[in-house]
Amino acid sequence: MSIGTNWAGNLHYGAAGIARPRNRDELHDALATAGSLRPLGSRHSFNAIADTAGTLIDLSAMPAEVQQTAPDAVRVPGGIRYGELGAELQRRGLALANLASLPHISVAGAVSTGTHGSGDATGSLATAVRSLTFAGPDGERTLRRGDADFDGAVVSLGALGLIVELELEVEPAYDVAQTVHEGPAWDAVLADFDRVTALGTSVSLFSRWTDRDRADQLWVKNRVGGVALDEELLAQLGTTPAVVERHPILGAPSEACTPQLGRPGPWHERLPHFRLAFTPSAGEELQSEYLVPRRDAVRAIEAIRAMADRIAPLLLVNEIRTVAADDLWLSSSYGEAAVGLHFTWRRDQPAVEALLPVIEAALPDTARPHWGKLATLEPAEIRRRYARWADFAALAARMDPAGRFRNAYLERLGL
Repeated sequence: MSIGTNWAGNLHYGAAGIARPRNRDELHDALATAGSLRPLGSRHSFNAIADTAGTLIDLSAMPAEVQQTAPDAVRVPGGIRYGELGAELQRRGLALANLASLPHISVAGAVSTGTHGSGDATGSLATAVRSLTFAGPDGERTLRRGDADFDGAVVSLGALGLIVELELEVEPAYDVAQTVHEGPAWDAVLADFDRVTALGTSVSLFSRWTDRDRADQLWVKNRVGGVALDEELLAQLGTTPAVVERHPILGAPSEACTPQLGRPGPWHERLPHFRLAFTPSAGEELQSEYLVPRRDAVRAIEAIRAMADRIAPLLLVNEIRTVAADDLWLSSSYGEAAVGLHFTWRRDQPAVEALLPVIEAALPDTARPHWGKLATLEPAEIRRRYARWADFAALAARMDPAGRFRNAYLERLGL
């Protein structure tokens, strides 16, 4: 039986079977089967991190109940998607501090791979986690913030078990206004990079690198009542305000995107770039992302700029955004704030994989690849760039001593 493909269609899962439990009893029955096990989220990874020769376990059919556990915390099922969670939190007058560009991704999958949104003062989605409950063949185990293993267990790559529940920090609901500014000059952006990324609560630069002098767009998402937009800086960047709604990929239909033109709206309908009801991004695409420490950001962008002629023919769009530092061992912003260089590629995997080593060699050797996207760095080099890798390997050996949740992707990394 074919298990099907990932979201992009570039990976056919090789699992022997897939389980879709509807409750805890069915989940534990699935975990009791022989062979290797892997959690399957929203299929939005572009590599084989979620694959296995054994059984994939999809939690999307589990009850989607959201429980408020404190004035500033909710307990959610691992399989719920952020778009669904956001609507439910808004109904209760609550909000998360951040969201990724896609509301289609599952909470457990996004947390496990260190997925992020954007904002100088905002951490990855995993930084909202207060506790998480893992399920495995031997039962369930909950880790809470402050526990000795917690910082190692949040971004876990699916190696510690299935995340069946998480407790997330929330705050009162708020509104956001989103504006798009066209044609910022790269020289001006890089000369004042810190001011540019501080223009809003969430800031993204988009470029197809068909022009080395100007980026395509600057997207600014600001909490209503927060810092006023710095019109003087926007003028210095040489931007013009968009007068119609835009897609990150210039020329693509904008109806898939969240409302712009400065119209305020609920946080969950502005912080993502895309609407839940539409196919996100380009659909048929590949993705890579490298996160560099903020101190190396301008150097990294200049390296990409120098390669524009080689990158542009394969590129749909390059997004640049920021992430605050955290203490999570396998987070790409562990220890210091990071800047993400995200590439959405045309679906030509041989050509993309031939180009990636050239990009990786040009970037600073501090760049950390996103766990769920395409990269070609050698495993030893990846381990070197994640300083707590050895500690994580020891944690995985303790929590999954039989290696039931390991797969070829993790074994290649040396787990």
